[in-house]
Amino acid sequence: MAMRSLVKKVIPKGVFRKIEPVGHTAEAMLRNVQKGFPAKGLKVIGVTGTNGKTSTCFLIHKMLTDAGYKVGLMSTVAYGYRDNIKPQMTHMTSQTVPVFLKRVQELKDQGAEWLILETTSHALAQGRVWGVPYTVAVMTNITHEHLAYHGTFERYLAAKRKLFTMTNKNRKGLRVGIINADDEHAKDFATAIAHPVTYGLEGGDVKAANVKLLATGVEYDAVAADKTYHITCQLPGSFNVSNSLAAVCVGRALGLGAQQIEQGIAALEGVEGRMTPIDEGQDFTVIVDYAHTPDSFEKLFKDMRPVIKGKMIVLFGSLGGGDKGKRPLQGELAGKYADEVIVTMEDDRQEDPQTILNDIAVGAEKAGKVRQKDLFIIHDRPEAIRFAFDHAQKGDTVLLLGKGHEKTIEDATGEHPWNEAEEAKKALRQLA
Repeated sequence: MAMRSLVKKVIPKGVFRKIEPVGHTAEAMLRNVQKGFPAKGLKVIGVTGTNGKTSTCFLIHKMLTDAGYKVGLMSTVAYGYRDNIKPQMTHMTSQTVPVFLKRVQELKDQGAEWLILETTSHALAQGRVWGVPYTVAVMTNITHEHLAYHGTFERYLAAKRKLFTMTNKNRKGLRVGIINADDEHAKDFATAIAHPVTYGLEGGDVKAANVKLLATGVEYDAVAADKTYHITCQLPGSFNVSNSLAAVCVGRALGLGAQQIEQGIAALEGVEGRMTPIDEGQDFTVIVDYAHTPDSFEKLFKDMRPVIKGKMIVLFGSLGGGDKGKRPLQGELAGKYADEVIVTMEDDRQEDPQTILNDIAVGAEKAGKVRQKDLFIIHDRPEAIRFAFDHAQKGDTVLLLGKGHEKTIEDATGEHPWNEAEEAKKALRQLA
């Protein structure tokens, strides 16, 4: 990593962006040849998108595992075979090529025949998943994210679409593309795959009807031309209607029966850092979630606002050195929906913390929030969490956003251990 940083300083940014994928792809080719192509023989279901990738991966993995498939999982949160899932300890969704291939080989050695692989735009753009035999591609949605790396939204979209072109080239695979019909870029993905299948709340080959949003999850009918599935998903939020619809489509593509699809989706109890409730006996609600983009903010806030009886208190930050354009958008959305906004550290990295916090605060102020009244800037995240809980009263809801499952938090001195759920529990115990 140190060598990479040195190279980036010497080579102009635009040039580095163009040549970097060549190095990663070359490494992927070399390592695959050296290791005998570890992914060969696996049937891989790739899931990409801006939001919802991890939950969709877990839903598909649980559905196939309960249906008797020999299936492995590699995602942002965890990886493993069947029910033996280990937590992911680093920030990276798609690991370095050597680590990735080692884990693939481990899964095959354990008996995996299928792999559910969360696939990022970075991994696709850099060629780190070269040699992966994708048989099914899933697109959850495409919104504003990672533009600091990709440079333009068009490059970001092209990187995501690459999953579908790779899948389409796999002549031994199903060559099925599962696409969110509600997304404005659906057609870009449908034209890249031999067998496109669409899903959505507004339209698609498989459409959600009779949707019930509950505090404990979602219930709805997944209506296809030939069959209706009665879906109960224990992950709350309208976005999990979409995520579980994608899983329904995967099940249909693989030939699962209605009962296998319905029971498999219903069996998933939760995903770490995704709408995770924290309960230490307090008289207000605390939820930890990984939401960190404007799109995920808006969907979450729209779902939560009508069901919250007291105040909605939102705590979050933004990535240092990342997509700076999203910060005021995050702040404005939080300011629009929340009663109180607390802006804090997420991962500063090498950027000035106050710049990040102020970028967010500008958006919240645009939505009418006033500093020290209903907008608070507290850089230290543990202190900010304690502050949020001190302000919360009976019936209120505190949303801790942005870190979710992550096990580290990063500043200018490097990465440090972090566990959002445990920090929240500790702060709640101190209230007692």
